[in-house]
Amino acid sequence: MEKINQTREVEYNRAKLWQIILFSLNNTSTNIYLFAFGFVTYFATGILGLAVLFVSQIMGYIRIFDGVIDPAIGVLIDKTNMRFGKYRPNIVIGNIISILSFLLLFNIDYFGKELAMPLFIIALIIHKIGYSLQATVTKAGQAALTNDPKQRPIFNIFDGIATSILFSGGQMIVSSFLVVKYGGFTHAFFGAFIPGVMVISSVLALLACVGIWSKDNIAFFGIGEKTKETSLRDYWFVLKGNRPLQMLATAAAFVKFVVQIFSDQVMMIMIFGIVFGNYGLSGTISMILIFTGIAFTVLAAALARKKGLRFAYITYVQVAIISIVVLAILLFIGQPGSLRFDQINIFTILFVLTYAVARGTSQAPAGLALTMSADISDYETSVSGRFVSGLIGTIFSLTDSIASSLVPMVIGFVLAMIGFSQEYPTQNTLLTPELRMMTVLLAAGLPLLMLICSLVFMKFYKLDSQTMVEIQEKIQVMKAAKDKQRAIDIANNVPLSDMEFINVSDYKVDHHVKK
Repeated sequence: MEKINQTREVEYNRAKLWQIILFSLNNTSTNIYLFAFGFVTYFATGILGLAVLFVSQIMGYIRIFDGVIDPAIGVLIDKTNMRFGKYRPNIVIGNIISILSFLLLFNIDYFGKELAMPLFIIALIIHKIGYSLQATVTKAGQAALTNDPKQRPIFNIFDGIATSILFSGGQMIVSSFLVVKYGGFTHAFFGAFIPGVMVISSVLALLACVGIWSKDNIAFFGIGEKTKETSLRDYWFVLKGNRPLQMLATAAAFVKFVVQIFSDQVMMIMIFGIVFGNYGLSGTISMILIFTGIAFTVLAAALARKKGLRFAYITYVQVAIISIVVLAILLFIGQPGSLRFDQINIFTILFVLTYAVARGTSQAPAGLALTMSADISDYETSVSGRFVSGLIGTIFSLTDSIASSLVPMVIGFVLAMIGFSQEYPTQNTLLTPELRMMTVLLAAGLPLLMLICSLVFMKFYKLDSQTMVEIQEKIQVMKAAKDKQRAIDIANNVPLSDMEFINVSDYKVDHHVKK
C-alpha cells in the first residue's frame, strides 16, 4: 500500500486559542510561588535568624522531598475521576494548600525563636505538596488540551510571555521598588510582597480552570473509553520501558539547573550587587529581559511548529552554550561601574546582549519540555494503550526538583568555602578575587557543564516531528478499533514503523496489521 498523507488523514483534537492562553496561566500561577521562593532564604536568615548553611541545605532537601512525592502525586492525578474532572480539582486544591503554607511560613517569627526551625521545615513541606499538585497539571493537562503537533507549541508562546513578564517584571518591582521602599528584605517587605503573590496566583489558577474546562473529561484522555486501566504495578513498567521519558526528563533537569541558578536571588546579588556594584541594575536589565524573553519564546515556538519540538530544543541549547562562554569572559573582566545605563558603553551593550541571549535560550527549552511531556504521554498511549499523563508529568517534576534542589545547596556550599557560612553576601559586600571566581563558576561554569550534559541525553530522544505524526495516526486507529481489547492489541502489536501499512481513512486494521 502506498504510504498515506498522514498530516491530512489524522483528525486532531484541537483547542481554541483562548483555551490554550488561559490554561498556560496555570504554569504562571505556580511559577509566581517559585519566584517568591527565591526570597525565602533572606527571610529565614534575616528575620528568623537561621544560619546560611542550614537554610541552603534545608532548601535543597525540601526540593528533593518535592521530587520524591511527585510520582505519588502523578498517580493521584491519573486516578482522579471526579465530577469536575481530573485536572481542575488538583489545580484548586493545590493552590489552596500553597496559600496556607505561605501564611504559616512568613508568620513563623510570631511563634517565637524556639519554634522557628521546626515550623520552617513543616511550612516548606506543606508548600511543596500543594505546589506539586497544581504544577503537575501544567504538564499532564496538555495531553488532553490538544494533540496537534502544530498547535502544541502555541502553548509555549503564551507561557513564555507570561513567564518573562513574571520573572523579569517581578525582579524589577522587587529590586527597584519594594527593596527601596522597605529598606531591604525586611518584615515590612514580606508583608507587602507575599499577599500579592497569593492573590495573583489564585486568580491565574481560576483562569486556568476555565481554559481546561471542556477538555477535562474522559473523551480526551488517551483513547477515551478504550484506554487501558493502569494498576500501581504497571507504573513501574511505564517508567522502565519509556525511553523518551527517561532521556528528556534527564536532559530537562540539566536545563532546569541553569534556569534556576540564573534566577536565584543570591546570584542576582553576586552578579549585579557585587561584581557590578549596583543591585538596582538587576531590575533595569529585567525590564529588557521581558522583551527579549518573549522574542526568544516566540521564535522557539515558531521553530518547533516548523521543525518539531526536538529540533527547537536542541538548537536553543546549542546557542545557550555559546552565549554562556561569552558571559563567563564578561563576568571575569567586569568591575563595579562597568555596567551602567546612564552612560552606555561597549561593555554594557555586550553584557546586556550576552546575558539576554543566555537567559532566553536556556529558558525556552525549559518551556518546550512542558509541551514535550505531552508528546511522551501520547507515545505511551500508542505503545501500551495507557493514559498516564499525571505520572509522566511528575517524573519531569522529580528530575526538575532534584536539579533545582542542588542550586541552593551548591551556592551555600561554595559561599561557605570562602567565608560566608553564617550569612549570604549582600549588595554592600566588597568584591574580592575569590568572590569573583565563585560568581563566574556559579553563573557560567556550572551552567555550561549542565547544558552540554543536556545535549548528550537529547541525542537519544527520538520523538521528532515525523515520529509524532505517526504516533497520532496510530492513536486515531486505536480509537476507531471495534472494542477496547482490539485497541490495546494494536498498541501492543503494531510498531510505529508499520503505520504505513494501516489505512487511516477506512480503519481496516485487521487487513493491514503485519503478522
